[in-house]
Amino acid sequence: MTDPGPGMPWFVIVGYVDGEGFVRYDSTVRRTEPRTEWMKAAVDAEYWDGQTRIAQGSEQVNRVNLVTLRERFNQSGGSHTRQRMYGCDILEDGTTRGYSQHAYDGRDFIAFDKDTQTFTAAVPEAVPTKVKWEGLDEPERWKQYLEETCVEWLRRYVEYGKAELGRREQPEVRVSGKEAGGILTLSCRAHGFYPRPIVISWMKDGMVQDQETHSGGTTPNSDGTYYACASIDVLPEDGHKYQCRVEHASLSQPGLYSLEPPSNLVPILAGVAVAIVALAIVAGVGFVIWRRSAGKKEKGYNIAPGE
Repeated sequence: MTDPGPGMPWFVIVGYVDGEGFVRYDSTVRRTEPRTEWMKAAVDAEYWDGQTRIAQGSEQVNRVNLVTLRERFNQSGGSHTRQRMYGCDILEDGTTRGYSQHAYDGRDFIAFDKDTQTFTAAVPEAVPTKVKWEGLDEPERWKQYLEETCVEWLRRYVEYGKAELGRREQPEVRVSGKEAGGILTLSCRAHGFYPRPIVISWMKDGMVQDQETHSGGTTPNSDGTYYACASIDVLPEDGHKYQCRVEHASLSQPGLYSLEPPSNLVPILAGVAVAIVALAIVAGVGFVIWRRSAGKKEKGYNIAPGE
């Protein structure tokens, strides 16, 4: 970033495994550090020294890249950001896939296709980069990295953190509704689940309502689990027709959840109060009758001890 703001680093690298940040480097600390206990315990100082050297080199290259891009886009000042995301996946069937994408000021800039070993320029300003990289050994180098080096290290990281990454915690799901202006907003909230990937969808009469569903995204909790929510606006009279569908690795099959009925606690308490008042009146009448029948010789009565 050319203008990250007060106290913020201009350059940041964050590594993720299964959606969990496990390493980090920034231009303020200038050292690659672990973000999880399992990563901290798994490797030695040589690993951190090596990763730090790589990150520091990337920091210097990106400082120059920011200047180059500002010139390409004819920008003399202002706040600008260059983003790069790359990684690999190991799928359930054992196959792998890899990706490398670049963006500038939040817009796609250039991306690598490892199958064709070519770079795709998303904007005219990225064409010089495409020509330069394809004229070097970048396509072959990135294909080798994404298909071999990245996959090899991903397997290591998964092994290092298998106790943590392999755990499954089921979501606690609550469905609530709030009516305003003739519209009922149904909200489905999932708490305390792990791992991070989750799918929350709203269904009406058994049909998924993707277009009408508003997703609130997935956010981490302080205990290492995650929270997610999704809402939908419906007619109040149709509220009973909707169900929230939750898909997660901890569930053997998708869970279905409906709007929770309003609590009957207040009517029950009111009924109990009326009954107590009625009993008190009866007891009072009985006491008056007993006093009258007892005559003046009775000096009173003993209050029953509390239960």
